[in-house]
Amino acid sequence: MMRLMVAKLFTIIGIVKLSIFGYAAYGQHKSSLKLWYDQPVVDQIWEQALPIGNGRLGAMVYGIPEREELQLNEETIYAGGPYRNDNPNALNALPQIQQLIFAGKTEEADRLTNQSFFTKTHGMPYQTAGSVILNFPDHKHYQHYYRELDLEKAVVRSRYTVEGVTYTRQVFSSFADDVIVMEITASKKGALNFDLEYANPSECKVYKSGQSLILEGSGTSHEGIEGKIRYQKHTAVKNKDGRVTLTDNKLTVSGATSVVIYMAVATNFVNYKTVDQNAGVKAASTLALAQKKAFQTALKQHIAMYSKQFARFKLDLGQTAGQENLTTTKRIESFKTTQDPALVALLVQFGRYLLICSSQPGGQPANLQGIWNRSMNPPWDSKYTVNINTEMNYWPAEVTNLSETHEPLFQLIKELSESGRETARVLYGADGWVTHHNTDLWRVTSPIDFAAAGMWPTGGTWLTQHLWEHYLYTGDQKFLTEVYPVMKGAADFILSILIAHPKHKDWLVIAPSISPEHGPISTGITMDNQLAFDILTRTALASEIVDQDAAYKAKLIKTARKLPPMQVGRYAQLQEWLEDLDDPKSDHRHVSHLYGLYPGNQISAYRTPQLFEAAANSLQYRGDFATGWSIGWKINLWARLLNGNKAYQIIDNMLTLANHKNPDGRTYPNMFTAHPPFQIDGNFGLSAGVAEMLLQSHDGAVHVLPALSELWRDGAVSGIVARGGFTVDMNWKDGQIRNIAVTSKIGGNLRLRSYWPLKGKGLKRAAGENENSLLNPIAGKEALVSSQATLKGKYLRPIFEYDMATQRGEKYDFVLDPQLF
Repeated sequence: MMRLMVAKLFTIIGIVKLSIFGYAAYGQHKSSLKLWYDQPVVDQIWEQALPIGNGRLGAMVYGIPEREELQLNEETIYAGGPYRNDNPNALNALPQIQQLIFAGKTEEADRLTNQSFFTKTHGMPYQTAGSVILNFPDHKHYQHYYRELDLEKAVVRSRYTVEGVTYTRQVFSSFADDVIVMEITASKKGALNFDLEYANPSECKVYKSGQSLILEGSGTSHEGIEGKIRYQKHTAVKNKDGRVTLTDNKLTVSGATSVVIYMAVATNFVNYKTVDQNAGVKAASTLALAQKKAFQTALKQHIAMYSKQFARFKLDLGQTAGQENLTTTKRIESFKTTQDPALVALLVQFGRYLLICSSQPGGQPANLQGIWNRSMNPPWDSKYTVNINTEMNYWPAEVTNLSETHEPLFQLIKELSESGRETARVLYGADGWVTHHNTDLWRVTSPIDFAAAGMWPTGGTWLTQHLWEHYLYTGDQKFLTEVYPVMKGAADFILSILIAHPKHKDWLVIAPSISPEHGPISTGITMDNQLAFDILTRTALASEIVDQDAAYKAKLIKTARKLPPMQVGRYAQLQEWLEDLDDPKSDHRHVSHLYGLYPGNQISAYRTPQLFEAAANSLQYRGDFATGWSIGWKINLWARLLNGNKAYQIIDNMLTLANHKNPDGRTYPNMFTAHPPFQIDGNFGLSAGVAEMLLQSHDGAVHVLPALSELWRDGAVSGIVARGGFTVDMNWKDGQIRNIAVTSKIGGNLRLRSYWPLKGKGLKRAAGENENSLLNPIAGKEALVSSQATLKGKYLRPIFEYDMATQRGEKYDFVLDPQLF
C-alpha cells in the first residue's frame, strides 16, 4: 500500500528531474545550494538569522537594513572554570544501590543514587559573546530586498535599495584569517553612513584602543563555580573614502562608499585545566594580521579553504519545477505539497555546512547548538549530551567526506579519558575511565541532573566507538595506535564494573544504569549490553593490531560472551530492558535499545533476521513523529531497515515549518532543526540519514542504494564514503543503479552489494567471508525469543554480491548489466 501511495504522489506532483549524464558529468543548478529570502529577519527572531562559522568563531547574521545585527559566539565562552563534580559518597553506597535494584526496589535505589552519586553541580552553560550592532539612519524604508547564505562559499549576502542607492553587505567567518569580515558598499559615492556598537547580555567593559573598539567580557559564575573565562572582542574598520571616527563606546562611518569591518574574538582558554592565555594580545594580533589583506584576497582564501571540505560531496535528487523561484521559507512551507527533492538535498548539504563551520581540527567539538547560541543560559546549557546528541552531531562526518571535522570530538574523548579516570576510581573503585550522560568545556565526567536521566555510566563507552569507526573508514593504523589507550581505558572500566546477575548467574550486567532517558533505574539495559559488547570486541581487535597482547584480547572476548544476549519480547519487539517491560503504546523519543541497529551494526537483515524484524517492530511502535533529533535518528534506523519509503516519510515529518503558528514544526526558516527549541543534532542526523539511504557499509559489503525512496527515481551522488576507505560516485535512473565509480584510498578487497546485476573489469561474484576486515561486523550471541512473540519474517529484496581486489589510489568503474537484469 505504501508503495502505491508513494507512486501515486509521484505522479500527481509531476517532479521534473535534472539531467544526469553519468557520475562524471554531475551538475547542480547554480541556485540549488543557497538559502535565500526576500525579507530580513522579522521581530528579531533568531531562527530567521543565517549562521556563519569557521569552526571556532560563529555569528548569526540578521540582515536588517536599519539595524544590522551579528550575534557572536566563540567556542570556549562557557560559565564556570576548571572543576570536578565527583561525589565521594558514591563508592560506599554502590553495593546497597545494586542490592536494591536486584530486589526490585527501584524507588529506593533511585533516592539513594541521587543522594550519593550526584552533587549540586550539573554542568556549565555555553554562553553568547554578545552582538555587534550596525545602525543605519534613514534605512527603514527600503525596496528590492534580498539576502542569501551561499553554502558553496560560506558567505552571507544581503542587498536592498534606499532612495535609488543600492546597499550590499557580505559577511563571512574566515577560515583563512580567523576573524569575521564584513564588506558594506553603496552604489553611490559617499552614501554610506552608519555607527557600530556592542550589545552584551552580561557585564562588560567597552573602550577604544588605537583604531579598534574593544569589549572585555567574561563567562559567568554558575552553581557555585566561579567564572574564569575572560574574552575580548576587537572591531576595526578599513575605509577607502569617507571618515571613520571612534569614541569610547561607538565607531562611526560617514560619507564612505565602501568599507570592510573586521571582528576578532579571543579568550583566555588554553585547555580544560588552564585559562591563562592573554585574550587581548591574541585578539589584537589576529585582527592586525587580517587587516593587512585586501578584501577580495581574504574572501578568495576563505572560500578556497572552506570549499576544500565542502566540495568533496555532491548530491542530486532531482528538482520540482518552479521551486527555485520560491524563498527558502516558502519552500519549507510548501514541501508537503511539492515534495521537492532538491530541498532535501539542500538540507543535507546545509547539515554538512554546519558541521564544517562548527567543528575544525584544533578546536572544540560541536555542542548542542554547534557554535550558535544567543543566550547566557541556553536550553540544556547547550553543552555536550553524550547519550545520543553529541554522537549524532558526528554521524555525517565520515560518510559525507568530512573526516577532519571528527578530530575535535576525538580530542574531547581523549580529554574525557583523562578526567574520567578519577571519576571511575572515586565513584566505582574501577579501572579505566568513565563519562556519564553529559559533559562541558571543563570535561566533567560524573553524573549530572538526576538519577532517571543521569545515572548512565556508558557515555564514554559510546563516544569511544567513534574512534573505531574512524579507523574502519580510513584504515589508519597510526591513528588506531594513538587512540588505543583511550579504547583500552573504556574497556577496562567495563571489565571492572560488570557483575553477575543474581537471577541470571551466567550473565554479567552493569548496575546501576538507565535506558537513556527512559527510566527507571535498572540493570542489564539492552543499550548498555550492546555498547559493552562493542567496546570489548572492538578493543580486542584493536589489541590484535596494535599491541599483540593475546591474554588481554582473550579476556575481552571471554567477558563479551558473558553479556546478556538481545531479546525479542512478547510483542515481537526488541526488548529495551533485561525484563520484558516494553509498552507497545509508548511513543518515547529515545529508542536507545536500537543502538545495535544504528549506529551500531549488531542487528542485520542478512545475519540476524529475528532481531532485524524485532527492531522494526519496536521502531513502528514508537511512531513516526518526535523531537527533531529523534526524527534524525529514525531516518537512519529506517534506512538500516532497508525501507527507503519509510525513511522518506520521516524526512517529510522533519520538513515542516517551525514558527509561532506551528509548534509542531521541525525546521525553522533558516533550516535549523527544532527539538523544539533549536538543537543542531537534527540537522546532522538528517544529513547522515539520507547518506545511509544511498550507501551502507556496516554489514560486510558496500551496499549501493540500499534504501532508496521511490520519489527519488533519478539522481546522482559523488564523494560519498564507505568503510574500507572507498569513495563512491554513482547515478541511478528509473530507480535502478546505472553507473558506479569507486576510488580505493588504501586498497583491499571491495565487496559490492546491489539489488541489480553489475559488470566491470575484474569484477567477480563474491564467495565466502569478505577478507576485508574493515567491512566485516562482529557476530554476537544468538537472540532469545519470547514464546509469546509472533515473528512473521521480513521480505528482503534479492541481492547480488561481487568482489574486486583494489589497489591504493586506483579508480574502478561498474555499470548495470542489462543482460542479467
